[in-house]
Amino acid sequence: MPVASRTTPPRTTVGRLWSSTVGKKAVMAVTGVGLLLFVVAHMVGNLKVFVGPESMDGYARWLRSIGSALLGNEGVLWALRIGLVVMIALHMTAAVQLARRASAARPEAYRSRKPVQGSYAARTMRWGGVIIVLFVVYHLLDLTVGVLNPHGVHGEVYRNVTADFQLWYVTLAYTVAVLALGLHIRHGVWSALQSLGVSNARRERSLRAIALGVAVVICVGYLSVPFAVQFGLVR
Repeated sequence: MPVASRTTPPRTTVGRLWSSTVGKKAVMAVTGVGLLLFVVAHMVGNLKVFVGPESMDGYARWLRSIGSALLGNEGVLWALRIGLVVMIALHMTAAVQLARRASAARPEAYRSRKPVQGSYAARTMRWGGVIIVLFVVYHLLDLTVGVLNPHGVHGEVYRNVTADFQLWYVTLAYTVAVLALGLHIRHGVWSALQSLGVSNARRERSLRAIALGVAVVICVGYLSVPFAVQFGLVR
C-alpha cells in the first residue's frame, strides 16, 4: 500500500499560484509595481518643497482629509498605509522564499564558477532591500511620528523636512538609502517586465534602458530635496 504524502498540495487557485515559483515571481512583480507607484507619488509630494511651505503643508493636509466625510480624518491615508504594509510583506516573503528555493536547488557550491552575466544591482538586491526597510522604519519615526525629527511639529511638514536635511549625516543616510532604492528599482523593473511576459529578445535593450531611466529619474527627484537644503537653495 503506497505511503500517503505528508504534504497536502494547495487546493485553491490562490494557494496553487502562491506555491509555484512562477506565482511567487508574479506576486513580486505586481506588488513591485504597486510600491513603485507609491514611490513616484511620494517623490512628487516631496518636490513641493521647491514651491514653498504653503504648498507642501497644504498638500499634507489634503492627504489627511481625503474621504474624511466617510472614513474620518486620515481614514483613507491609514487604508493606504495598511495596503503598503501588505504589499511590502508579500514582496519580501516571496523574495525570501524564491531565494531559498534557488539555494535548495543548488545544495552544493560550485568548485569553479564563471561570473554570471548580470548587473551590479542584481547582485545587491538582498542587502539593498534590507537598507531600504531599515530606512523606511527610520523615516516613519522621523517624519511621520516625529520623534526623531529636529523640529518634530505635527503638520509643519516643510519645516520638519528642512530641519532634517540641514544635518549632514541625515542627508548622507538618505542618499545611501535612495541609491540603494535606485539599484533595487532598476533591477526590479527589469525583472517585473520579464515576469509579466512583456520582455523578449527584440525588446530587451529598450526595456533595460527604460528600467535604468526610471531609476535615475527617481534618484534625482528624491536627492534634489536634501541637497537643495544642504546648499541653501531651500531654507
